[in-house]
Amino acid sequence: MTIVIAIAAGALGLAAACTLARLIRGPSMLDRAVALDVMVAITMGGLGVQAIATGEPWTLPSLLALSLVGFVGSVSIARFLVHRDGEDA
Repeated sequence: MTIVIAIAAGALGLAAACTLARLIRGPSMLDRAVALDVMVAITMGGLGVQAIATGEPWTLPSLLALSLVGFVGSVSIARFLVHRDGEDA
C-alpha cells in the first residue's frame, strides 16, 4: 500500500509543478484562474492521500472547507471576468 501512496504523491507533485508553471506563465487571466482551480483540486487530492496514509479522519473537514473555498473562488472569478468584459449575466 505504501508504494501506491508514494506513486500517488509523486503524480500529485508532478501535476502541481505543471500547474504552477501554467499559473506563472498563463497568458490570460482566465488561464491563471483555471490553473488556480486545478491547484486547489490537487491540494485536495494531496490531503486525501495524506488522510489515507495516516488513517486520520480529521483531514476530511479540511477537504470539505477547501472544496467550498475552491467553488466560491471559481464562481467569483467567473463573475468578475464576465463583468470586466462588458457582458451582462
